[in-house]
Amino acid sequence: MSASEDSSLREDPAGILVGIWVDAAKGTVQTAWRNRREDPVELREEPFHGFAWVDQSLCEDPEVGTLPRKALAGEGTLSHLVEGVDPGGAQVLQKLPRNPAKVESIRPLEHQHLLRHGLRMIAPGFLENIVRCQIDIETACEEAEGFSNPNRKGDRILAIGLRVDGKAEILELEEETDASERELLKKFGERLLELDPDVIEGHNFFNFDLNYLRRRCRRYRVPMTWGRFGAEAEFRNSRVRIAERWFDLSRCDLPGRTVFDTLIAAQFYDLTQRSLPSFGLKDLALHFGLSRDDDRTYLPGAEIADCFRNDRESFRAYLEDDLRETEGIATILLPTYIAQAAIFPMTLQEILLRGTGSRVEMVFLEEYFRADRALPEPQAARRFEGAVSRSLETGVFKNVLHFDVASLYPSLLLHIDRNPKNDDLGVLIPALKRLRAERLDYKRRSTAEEDPALRREYAARQNSFKILINSFYGYLGFGGARFGDSDLAAEVTRQGREILEQLIVNFQSKECRVLEADTDGIYVEAADWFERPERLLAAVNGDLPDGVDLEFDGAYEAMLCYKAKNYALLDGGRVIVKGSALRSRGTEPFLRDLTYHLIDWLMGVREDSPEEAISELRTRLEEHSVPVKELAKSEYLSQSPAAYEKAVADKGKSRRASLEVALRMDPVPKMGERVRFYVGPGEKKSSPEWQRARSLDEYDPLTAPYDPGYYQARIQNWLKRYGEFLPENG
Repeated sequence: MSASEDSSLREDPAGILVGIWVDAAKGTVQTAWRNRREDPVELREEPFHGFAWVDQSLCEDPEVGTLPRKALAGEGTLSHLVEGVDPGGAQVLQKLPRNPAKVESIRPLEHQHLLRHGLRMIAPGFLENIVRCQIDIETACEEAEGFSNPNRKGDRILAIGLRVDGKAEILELEEETDASERELLKKFGERLLELDPDVIEGHNFFNFDLNYLRRRCRRYRVPMTWGRFGAEAEFRNSRVRIAERWFDLSRCDLPGRTVFDTLIAAQFYDLTQRSLPSFGLKDLALHFGLSRDDDRTYLPGAEIADCFRNDRESFRAYLEDDLRETEGIATILLPTYIAQAAIFPMTLQEILLRGTGSRVEMVFLEEYFRADRALPEPQAARRFEGAVSRSLETGVFKNVLHFDVASLYPSLLLHIDRNPKNDDLGVLIPALKRLRAERLDYKRRSTAEEDPALRREYAARQNSFKILINSFYGYLGFGGARFGDSDLAAEVTRQGREILEQLIVNFQSKECRVLEADTDGIYVEAADWFERPERLLAAVNGDLPDGVDLEFDGAYEAMLCYKAKNYALLDGGRVIVKGSALRSRGTEPFLRDLTYHLIDWLMGVREDSPEEAISELRTRLEEHSVPVKELAKSEYLSQSPAAYEKAVADKGKSRRASLEVALRMDPVPKMGERVRFYVGPGEKKSSPEWQRARSLDEYDPLTAPYDPGYYQARIQNWLKRYGEFLPENG
């Protein structure tokens, strides 16, 4: 069964694979299977047979030369497949050099077993076929107004909440002593094994909850036998790349289970949706409609321990709400990953934590393994001209239509009908055709199906195919991709630019004003066509290449065009804001509120212009009556504070406010975590921002106030950006 076949609904007589772990030391692979969700898992063990592609020179290595191997067909330089059929052979494979020009050894080892045997995780199952458990902990802090630190003796775990099938149970500290906390940790481990979940879910799960549990268990020497097969939890420092940003991770692997962190999944979700206000649990729950401000229990972090001691009912309600919201968010975000697990020979956890490029490459590797084919060396990427992204107008426009060029780049790849130059097996085009056909089939099923659960499943599956299909183009231009082809990627973008330029001309010839055009689609002001968009579509769609389709995607009463990829849409009284210039999470809340006020006023949703609000804000700043949280910037750290400190000391690196603040925090945040800070007065008027930046915990209205003059200047900068839209500027 290959990644380009539809494995997602194929019945397996062995049941549904819900867990896998390779014990490299013993040379075995252990798997967990369910027939039905309510049934106990069946654990199996079999020998693990690893493999690797190697070049000719490694075959001459004394150790590698002892392994079973076969010569492979094709032109690739990795021309032999060597196999480890026993623990000794597995150890030889483990010691192979990490040089992709000489070796391709798929990691983690579980993926080798899945690929070799054509297995898929949780296929043909879906959410209803697995046991899910949400986990959340609440902790104390010895320092007033501080943040819990698992390394501090008195910062104990007060309670551990677990939720399965909508039923929450809370394990609580009986008394604030070492012995009681040790017993709490032991009970947690025992209860987790009794519940035996396939997936455990939490928010900021890796870096907070699991890391905290790990450190407290180590303090009391409590075994962390949380996995299946009698295996302990495995922790290591890791990183996840989310677009251009890296996220430091205290990664935890539980053999035979999946760890799903909704904080990471939400950030990946927002790469395409661009709609989340922030990534905090409470903000996500409000955004997804899982809670309202008035129907859940809120406790400030500094009050949690006191509430545990004095108001246990409110404490429990707060923890139960956290668990309920975590389950709701995971239920929204998890299906896409489960659907992808049916496509790739990869564990569910790796699908969450790896980029789309590794998934695309797995499609090639599986086909080449099946065909006994040699692999090419990784390809160097070259720069080429990118896509068109044009904002043709600035201002507010009425009667706006949006047209989308459906999956433009994959469609152009199929139209060009050319495989990458080093894909001598010819995998890409046939795989794209099959994947696209399967996606359309699931899309059809998702609209035709009456059962809500199946409809959600089919929608998730078609979306997972869409993600994969759209990733093929990006993979071609990626440096180090084994089947990359920058020339082919450049040809795709060239034709994409030509199509968009032609569409601009076509719309303009029909008396439409083109407002915004990029690979996501085209927005046009079209008063004459607003009530009949299908007729406009037919009028401009005629000369597109075969397989490239323009689709009508929506009508809006108004659109604010600011600059490329930054705009707002009025949709039935609801304002949709797109683009980091208009809705950056890093912007101080008071400026973000001003921007939204301006947009609502320009769209006609509000009658009052922002000018009065600006005047009032200036007065309140001088009175120091603006809450400091409204003035605080938010930044996700782009490097680890320790690396930054070393770079400043050794290389004279420029200083940054967020990282200077991070160095003073306890515990010090990791790369990728958010830091919030405000700016106070400096010793001199010209003191740089990094010297004046303070974390919110450092704020004191008397000894560490904010600087009104700094924030008055921030308002002035805002006016320079948006002043042209205010009444006095016409």
